[in-house]
Amino acid sequence: MPFTAKILLLGSGELGREFTISAKRLGAQVIACDSYAGAPAMQVADSFEIFSMLDADLLAAAIEKHQPDFVVPEVEAIRTEVLADFESKGITIVPSARATIMTMNRDRIREVAAVDLGLRTSRYRYAESLDEVIAGADHTGFPCVIKPVMSSSGKGQSTVRSAAELEAAWTYAVANMRGDRSRVIVEEFIAFDYEITLLTIRTRDGVHFCPPIGHRQERGDYQESWQPTPMSDTALAAAQDMARKVVDDLGGYGIFGVEYFVKGEDVIFSELSPRPHDTGMVTLLSQNLSEFDLHARAILGLPIPDITLRGPSASAVILADRDSADFRYEGLADALATPGGEVDVRLFGKPTTRPYRRMGVAIARADTADAARALAKAAADKVKIVYKD
Repeated sequence: MPFTAKILLLGSGELGREFTISAKRLGAQVIACDSYAGAPAMQVADSFEIFSMLDADLLAAAIEKHQPDFVVPEVEAIRTEVLADFESKGITIVPSARATIMTMNRDRIREVAAVDLGLRTSRYRYAESLDEVIAGADHTGFPCVIKPVMSSSGKGQSTVRSAAELEAAWTYAVANMRGDRSRVIVEEFIAFDYEITLLTIRTRDGVHFCPPIGHRQERGDYQESWQPTPMSDTALAAAQDMARKVVDDLGGYGIFGVEYFVKGEDVIFSELSPRPHDTGMVTLLSQNLSEFDLHARAILGLPIPDITLRGPSASAVILADRDSADFRYEGLADALATPGGEVDVRLFGKPTTRPYRRMGVAIARADTADAARALAKAAADKVKIVYKD
């Protein structure tokens, strides 16, 4: 069967699932990889591989076996030196091997932003022991935020308001970090007015931006997002300028989720992911092309038209509350029938649950962003996870 490209997807969660659907609509063959069977993207891909991407030999073997046109990481926990080696041999790493290396750990991308590019960031220090955490907090002051240099979905992140909380925050960060680096970043707590994700698409024809996405977090993990979010022209221009600088520095083609804190007209760089962003799930309903469509087009070198907003939209997560491998969903019909606007629900097909694991998302469009947020939350609340064990 002829395909437009062969893609090896490293990480097969819900973001990888939606990307796989977008890529296959454009004629690509997708091999989905993850450390467990039945991962969401595996269910819609052409084939799959099960292995730890922190195992350099197994990662190299998968790339050798499939000889893909593109290797597309969806997670941070990858032996990036393997990707750099294959890039030197002519395999395209998305967006680039350097981008995956710089963004796999928060310390490296922070150095790129703050030191190399001179972008405005919070005050910060790195720490590899409790004593260094204490010293870092002395530098940043209280409150401060402590998080692993490598984690995902906010795991291991704490806001610390006094010295008495530092040891617990250090222990929590180490217990929830990915990879094999016991290192955290201690950073100044920014009393921001709001925070945004600026989806930034780097293509062969230049850099494109989606309208800014507002979001709210709990436990360091996104709970809801909405688009558009009110932002002054001055602040938006500053955010776009910083995003363009950092994605041009990292190189390659694809979508980047660039996160900022905004206080008044002051825009402060926070983090960057060189892939679709969880807060960008809202674009499945809000835009003419979702973040996954845009990522696929940028990777494959296909044209990207003007990115248009269909209307104020929002997303709200559907979370599990316990460990289980035997469960079912109820309330889907009621959720989809929620009055007040257009509603959609995406259930990710994850084979097991655990406390706070994201199992799905409700997406809504309404007359205003506030109305869309309320509608998405009401729909999400109607989807129940019923546990049998």
